[in-house]
Amino acid sequence: MGLFEFPNPVNETAARLVAGGVVTMSATTVLMDKPVLMVPLTYGFAARVLTGPTLSPLGQLVTRMVAPRLKQEPTLVPGPPKRLAQGMGLTMSGTALLLHYGFGRKRLAYGLVTALTAAAALEAFAGFCIACRLFPLLIKAGLVPEEACEQCANIWSRRPTAA
Repeated sequence: MGLFEFPNPVNETAARLVAGGVVTMSATTVLMDKPVLMVPLTYGFAARVLTGPTLSPLGQLVTRMVAPRLKQEPTLVPGPPKRLAQGMGLTMSGTALLLHYGFGRKRLAYGLVTALTAAAALEAFAGFCIACRLFPLLIKAGLVPEEACEQCANIWSRRPTAA
């Protein structure tokens, strides 16, 4: 796999663990009033959009250390919807960063980070990926070509497979 490639398929357990890390970082940002944490949060999303876990410290921690220690067979799911999820996180965290540091709109920034926390919590704790549900709708609407992920075109009926 090249540097600027996103994995396909993706280990669902690793994705949920990364989401748990995002929940921790984003919730800490708001609850502890640490807006500077939006910088590594945004970097992490950008790194994962571009390279999957390769340039993401959180992605590396999860894929190299945490997930292998769980001694659980990976559940593989399509990568493109997970990349969309990372893109959505990048959009939200990057916008929050810009709102706070560029325009002094801390409350609005924290509102976005709170929404990001909720979305990541759904993934981490309930296994509900908003982007994974949106992806087939985007294909159906013609906004994403079906070739982007043929398996995703009918994601509602897919069943995760073990490696």
